[in-house]
Amino acid sequence: MNEMTVTDSIRYIGVQDTSIDLFESQYVVPEGISYNSYVIMDEKVTVMDTVDQRATDAWLANLRKVLEGKSVDYLVVQHMEPDHAGNIQKLAELYPKMKLIGNVKTFAMMKQFFDMDFTERTIVVKEGDSISLGSHTLQFYMAPMVHWPEVMVTYETSEKVLFAADGFGKFGTTELDVADWAREARRYYLNICGKYGVQVQALLKKAATLDISMIAPLHGPVLKEELGTYLNFYQTWSTYEPEIDGVLVAFASIHGNTGKAAYEMEEILHQAGIEQVKVIDLSRTDLSWAVNDAFMYSRVIFAAATYDGGIFPCMDDFLHHLKAKGFQKRTIGLMENGSWAPMAAKHMRAILETMKNQTIVEPVVTIKSTMTEENKTQMKELAAAIK
Repeated sequence: MNEMTVTDSIRYIGVQDTSIDLFESQYVVPEGISYNSYVIMDEKVTVMDTVDQRATDAWLANLRKVLEGKSVDYLVVQHMEPDHAGNIQKLAELYPKMKLIGNVKTFAMMKQFFDMDFTERTIVVKEGDSISLGSHTLQFYMAPMVHWPEVMVTYETSEKVLFAADGFGKFGTTELDVADWAREARRYYLNICGKYGVQVQALLKKAATLDISMIAPLHGPVLKEELGTYLNFYQTWSTYEPEIDGVLVAFASIHGNTGKAAYEMEEILHQAGIEQVKVIDLSRTDLSWAVNDAFMYSRVIFAAATYDGGIFPCMDDFLHHLKAKGFQKRTIGLMENGSWAPMAAKHMRAILETMKNQTIVEPVVTIKSTMTEENKTQMKELAAAIK
């Protein structure tokens, strides 16, 4: 059992899954992922969410160890995604007197996942409702589209713990180091919740009215100190503000010539006085990290080869992912390559112009097969324009 502590009466029963390779079948997680679950030991013993079915046995062992023979009175369901709701039916069968606490949308969705009639066992809560467990009181706040429509968070008033559902979660372990937390929490947030900045802002405003001493998310460590640091990160991410005043050069190259131009662009940007420059090869960079980088930098140059009259696929995929995650508020430059009919910039521009608050600067650098001195001159002009 992971021995991460919350408080004497709020116990952690989550599981670290180190055997998973892709979270949600798309995000690489070399250190695995934690499925967090908690038990509040009180007159009414309450479990806060279950875990993925991948971790059922270990989770139930952790639960039984904490309960020491006691029964479960309530299960609070904050989020119906299977990595947290996978064992609702299992727990309901084990504890037939247990009531399930959720909102209207929770129970509508629950029917889609489980072939079990929960009708007589549900307690439906709405915004601001409270339930007393004895010495603990739970208050419920709706957080729709952070990042599913039924999501809610729960505030425990006596120990001032915010059970934050998927908010403030991270990939990797439950060990807490601020730098590591930011690195993997950023990638987690931008790829999973990035589209929902407005909704996250609404949740942050609700959280600002509460006296919070701890944040207990459904992935990653419980946050107990310097909460302002984590809240500030979420403020930045959910308002789509960059963290680095610099330029990301993201390239998609077939035979290497576009890549050579991208690295030349890096040198030209440095010569123009831009200190923070990063180059990534989209053919060899995990997509979730590429998305992460694009959101971090204030300016991005997209450099792509033309392919079948369009964009080399890894760049096309990247741009559509950025659009899906709400990418905005950036200054952008374009570079293209094509041996007979360069078209990549036209198609990249068309995608970027569907995004909010994007400023595309001129000139567009057009390379025909290999970079020339004329291209380098154009690149210097682009560096000056994007500076």
